[in-house]
Amino acid sequence: MNIRLMTRDDLMGASQVHKEAFRHEKLSFEWLECHLNAFPRFLGFVAEVDRVVVGYIIWAQKSGFRAETVLELEQIALLPEMHGQGMGRQLIYQSLPLVKGELVSQGSVIKHIVVDKKAYYPVETPCKPDWGAEIEAAITNLYTSQMKSLWSPEVC
Repeated sequence: MNIRLMTRDDLMGASQVHKEAFRHEKLSFEWLECHLNAFPRFLGFVAEVDRVVVGYIIWAQKSGFRAETVLELEQIALLPEMHGQGMGRQLIYQSLPLVKGELVSQGSVIKHIVVDKKAYYPVETPCKPDWGAEIEAAITNLYTSQMKSLWSPEVC
């Protein structure tokens, strides 16, 4: 799997992933195009297998461009046939150094990472076992049965 910064040429493939991953949402192309147009506020990366986009991840810089960035894992998606192969975890782990590189170029480092997740996923997802991160805060009933977690800076 190859992970790289998302470009305009990736929008069709990534929007197909979005359509299949989030069937209840509309305007997949426009949603991802908005994120791409808001670079570097949003940092999007695609995952490719044999030059085909099979997933993407979007990281968001919260509350302005600062020396210490609060970064949010805005959205991650894979084609359904890619589930259960560890690709989501790889997408997180392999995109994070790319995010750090982008932040360094603007004179910033990661302070915290905010992760939204469905409430029915295990608390460890996606960071706790491998990153040694601890939940600092949790907000329940945010959006549709999601929980927002603020991970400590040790994740980086």
